[in-house]
Amino acid sequence: VHLVESGGGLVQPGGSLRLSCAASGFTFRSYDMSWYRQAPGKERELVASITSAGGSTNYADSVKGRFIISRDNAKNMVYLQMNSLKPDDTAVYYCNARWVWNYWGQGTQVTVSS
Repeated sequence: VHLVESGGGLVQPGGSLRLSCAASGFTFRSYDMSWYRQAPGKERELVASITSAGGSTNYADSVKGRFIISRDNAKNMVYLQMNSLKPDDTAVYYCNARWVWNYWGQGTQVTVSS
């Protein structure tokens, strides 16, 4: 099982990034997918989630209206489009797959700073 995040980096406040998560080794289309983040000294928190068929999404209040989660079951990919980024969005972002088992990626760093 592999979940590999990419797309992180350094961006100025107000900028955008698109995170990607490539999944392999399990039945991707059966799993709900989520993005979590963990800032230094803070607990890991749920950012956004999407159901297995993509019919329903959920967002943390702090990112509603700015972030969009999506998935492509044909490509075994999940994405997080992040707009209007703020310094408080700085964290390591993790991809998560959840159904029978719970899988995690290694994380990708997002830094929002001028």
